[in-house]
Amino acid sequence: MTWLSWLIPWEFSPTLVALFMISAALFVRGTRARRVTKARQAFFWLGWAALYLSLHTMLDYYAERMFFMHRVQHLVLHHMGPLLVMAAYPGSVLRAGLPLSWRVRLKRIGDAWFGQILIGLLTNPILIPSLFVLLVIIWLIPSVQFFSMLDWRLYRLMNWSVVITGFLYWNLILDRRPCPPAAMSPGGRVISPILTMAPQMVAGAVIAFTERDLYPLFDLCGRAIAMTAQTDQMIGGLTMWIPAALTEVIGLIVALRNLMHLSSKLRWGVRDTKN
Repeated sequence: MTWLSWLIPWEFSPTLVALFMISAALFVRGTRARRVTKARQAFFWLGWAALYLSLHTMLDYYAERMFFMHRVQHLVLHHMGPLLVMAAYPGSVLRAGLPLSWRVRLKRIGDAWFGQILIGLLTNPILIPSLFVLLVIIWLIPSVQFFSMLDWRLYRLMNWSVVITGFLYWNLILDRRPCPPAAMSPGGRVISPILTMAPQMVAGAVIAFTERDLYPLFDLCGRAIAMTAQTDQMIGGLTMWIPAALTEVIGLIVALRNLMHLSSKLRWGVRDTKN
């Protein structure tokens, strides 16, 4: 395969292409309306590209036929991609890229009672971190993994569920504001990655050091790379154990920096009247 052939989608999805193109167009329009630093733009495009390459190229083929590639894919979809995009703080930029009438309509929806309930659910400091962990562990249950890899509808649900919860989680953790208006306290943003990291590390260690094949599906479908099931499973478990944990450590460090910044300005937990 040539390098360009790797970019060919394994399963073409017009919906996926539309979502990526719309988000890219809105971000470009937003950068023309608002001042966005080069670093923020770099974070957005790096995360955007990582998510696209993981979802809509030949890498998806290998993720369906190698357990360790499947874990690498979810490392990007759940951790690295959303972390990079949210490190760009893209919300205000994307809103600025919308037409004025859409921004007004969006504000009205947000101010309505049902909008407030939806925002409350999507920023709940207990619900979102819990989903962030559970939707990794649940999809790794051997019986659940078996059916999700065979049914294309479950497979897409699995991938999109980890992407969405990744965005929602890092939106909470990387928030730089005091609480309120931020949904999670500065201290909670530091503690949360420790709590969400632990069960994922344990699950990764269990998978890596289990001597029997937990996921025979990959042998059933045919592994894309000549490798024993034990080796494939060990690398996959280590991928979940170490790189995923390191990604959460990065989020923790950013949250700690934000806490120290707020503390130095005596704004820890004080309402920000500018927001």
